[in-house]
Amino acid sequence: MKTASEALRSARKIVVKLGSNTISDANGLVNKEAMRPIVAQIIELIRSGKRVVVVSSGAGSCGVGAIRKWSRRHNINYKQALCAIGQVELMNAYKELFAEHDLVVAQLLLTRGDFEDPHRELNVRNTLFTLVDEGVVPIVNENDCVSVDEIKIGDNDTLSALTANLWAADLLVLMSDIDGLYDKDPHQYEDAVLIESVSNVKELRKSIDTEGKSEFGTGGMVTKLHAAEMVNQYDTAMIITNSRKEDILGRLMRGEETATVFYAGEELHTSGH
Repeated sequence: MKTASEALRSARKIVVKLGSNTISDANGLVNKEAMRPIVAQIIELIRSGKRVVVVSSGAGSCGVGAIRKWSRRHNINYKQALCAIGQVELMNAYKELFAEHDLVVAQLLLTRGDFEDPHRELNVRNTLFTLVDEGVVPIVNENDCVSVDEIKIGDNDTLSALTANLWAADLLVLMSDIDGLYDKDPHQYEDAVLIESVSNVKELRKSIDTEGKSEFGTGGMVTKLHAAEMVNQYDTAMIITNSRKEDILGRLMRGEETATVFYAGEELHTSGH
């Protein structure tokens, strides 16, 4: 059995995914006060010798918060316009917060086609490696402004898994608003039990309730389990943890906190990346 602490300590290349609820408030505005301690934790990972790529949700909700209109317009043009506005808000926040630690960030906006076309996929991979090698922190998001159903990834849990596989990461960390995966929704059931270690997602699905999602989030637990399956097939571990807990990554590293870690059991092992 592998623990979240072991997975985090042993990983050299880490993709950290931040959900909408982590970086925006109830009104959709960028929540710098919530982001600042998370950025500080990412800095600590980098200073400890680990390499980090960030995948960020929140462009759509931050667009609503910034412009304060169109929130009820479901036309695709308005949705894409909100994402265009919100992406500026997000990147300004990331630039400011990482600059406090003298680090530069870069923006990568991707679509499914970037992962399906070999030439484009190679370009993305080379860009990621170059940025990280030069000490720049890549911030990855879906290019919602041009995405339509045919090329849309759809959720950033899946995008983070695709990014982790492309970059050959050792670990994917999903920063959420719960401590990890429970046998049932902990917001509804007081007796919900945290599942600390999972080696076979397919078998797990048969025994837990994975329904439910938040107002601004689009993933819920279903997409997180799918992301775990995607990275586990390449022997990459995945952690779901609570971004709202103080110094959660440091406490996990030291074994002072628990979270859910997904890792490939023997039956899931492949030849690697």
